[in-house]
Amino acid sequence: MEQQTEKKKVVFSAIQPSGTITLGNYLGAIKNWAAMQEEFSCIYALADLHTITVRQEAAAFRKNIIDAYASILACGIDTEKSLFFIQSHVNTHAQLAWVLDCYTQFGELSRMTQFKDKSAKHADNVNAGLFTYPTLMVADILLYQADMVPVGADQKQHVELTRNIAERFNGLYGNVFKVPEPYIPKNGARVMSLQDPTKKMSKSDENVNACVNLMDSPEVIMKKFKRAVTDSEAKVRYAEGKEGINNLMAIYSAVTGLSFEQIEHDFDGKGYGDFKTAVGEAVIEELRPIREKYEQYIADKAYMQDCYKKAGEIAQKISQRTLDKAMKKVGFVLK
Repeated sequence: MEQQTEKKKVVFSAIQPSGTITLGNYLGAIKNWAAMQEEFSCIYALADLHTITVRQEAAAFRKNIIDAYASILACGIDTEKSLFFIQSHVNTHAQLAWVLDCYTQFGELSRMTQFKDKSAKHADNVNAGLFTYPTLMVADILLYQADMVPVGADQKQHVELTRNIAERFNGLYGNVFKVPEPYIPKNGARVMSLQDPTKKMSKSDENVNACVNLMDSPEVIMKKFKRAVTDSEAKVRYAEGKEGINNLMAIYSAVTGLSFEQIEHDFDGKGYGDFKTAVGEAVIEELRPIREKYEQYIADKAYMQDCYKKAGEIAQKISQRTLDKAMKKVGFVLK
């Protein structure tokens, strides 16, 4: 029994490999992935199955998957401590998603805000996968009996759906799935666009200056921060109506660990030019070792292949146990 009490809680999280990883992805999620490895039993996935709800060009998609895998390893994911696999290598995800589709209500899916947003953005391709992908996300989480799912404010809806479906299934068949809790990391920054700070930073932004990518050169990063939208007050302070400066302060705080009060104190009497330069320099230094490690990983395809192959095999074993249990409860004949 002693071992049970010492068992680390299981955390599950996934990210889509749909192009370059941004500073927003890093500060909002991946930096915390690395930090959580000591405290929790972490299972991380590259959600490539989710990515095809939007049409992909095959060669670019393959490259994005490998690039994203290398980038996330470079951010400090240790394959000795965490399980980090490619979702499509583990067939239980798609299989459980279908089973759970049959326990998900049409109304629940039609209320998902991301479906509404993506349908508007990709009006020429509103496919069934775009509608049902939240159930695949539910399967991703439930397969690993996750205790917690790290989420930003905009992802809470997905954890609520996961909990609802798990409780519905458990209500019918007994204790099959662990009902996960949302986990809001203490230092997860919500990074906004540098050109329109009312919107989240996005790799799909048409304005190249709006988004900092993990692999941007120091010169490009500095240029983007110097062009960041601010306001006319010229005072570094966190306040309503100062979305541009608030965003820069949140980025600076996430990278340096300084509180907003300390930042206001340090830049008292200094202009926005000084502050933008300081933010740019802090981000450049934060990303420098990541870029260096990325270059090492991307040059060693055999090492990466070994990592994701082993991780996929372990993920398959763990998730198969949950899938078999669910299938048996529904009444399928197991082979």
